[in-house]
Amino acid sequence: MPPSAMRRPSLDRSRLDALPGGWRVEILDQTPTTNGVLAERARAGEEPGLVITTEHQTAGRGRLDRGWTTPARSALTVSALLRPSPSIPVERWPWLPLMTGVAVASVLRTKGYAAGLKWPNDVLIEGHKVCGILIERIETTEGAAAVIGFGLNTSLTREELPVETATSLELESGAPVDRTEMLVALLEELGAAYEIWGSDPDDLARRYRELSVTIGEQVRAELPGGEVWEGVATEIDDFGRLVIATDAGPRVVGAGDVIHARLRGQA
Repeated sequence: MPPSAMRRPSLDRSRLDALPGGWRVEILDQTPTTNGVLAERARAGEEPGLVITTEHQTAGRGRLDRGWTTPARSALTVSALLRPSPSIPVERWPWLPLMTGVAVASVLRTKGYAAGLKWPNDVLIEGHKVCGILIERIETTEGAAAVIGFGLNTSLTREELPVETATSLELESGAPVDRTEMLVALLEELGAAYEIWGSDPDDLARRYRELSVTIGEQVRAELPGGEVWEGVATEIDDFGRLVIATDAGPRVVGAGDVIHARLRGQA
């Protein structure tokens, strides 16, 4: 067995089979993208609660179709299927990536990491990205489904990081990470955050704002149409959008890349 495999053990299927809360975890040895696999399952009528994870994602996608790959067993690459009630207003869907960030950052904080949320969907530790989130809305014959995807760097070495502004849990703590234990905790917290998303959006917003490292920062927002706004991020509004105080007045950003001035180069 190569040294990397010994240092990076596989996920423990038996511990994941016993998960409460209706989660059903399937582990793939290798796949191009867990979101892609789960989206197809959703279209085929899969029930909510299915989780697809893989030991090695070979062609992952981040926001704006950016590539995202890691060495085998060096990260948690996870996609979870949710089917929100049709009674929940569609305006609440943009909060799903923020909800996922709250779940991830909350777990990391309980484990001693100084995690915070960079709007809209990155989890940072001391200014370095440790987790990215990608949510996809899938239209199915049973109604709209949400594929909740996230990738958490667990044991990447400094040489393996995709960019200098990234990090991993092992780099931050100096100790090995039990990926199975981490996945169990993340899914438990994700289930709890989903309940809050459906029943108490004001509480979810409060939790997000408490974890935000974007509010109060000087930022540069690069919008999909090419427009650029600069100013101080003042709040996250009720629709999950970022409000920026610019020289021309307040501007509201619903989508785009937001770069913190002191983290210039980290999109």
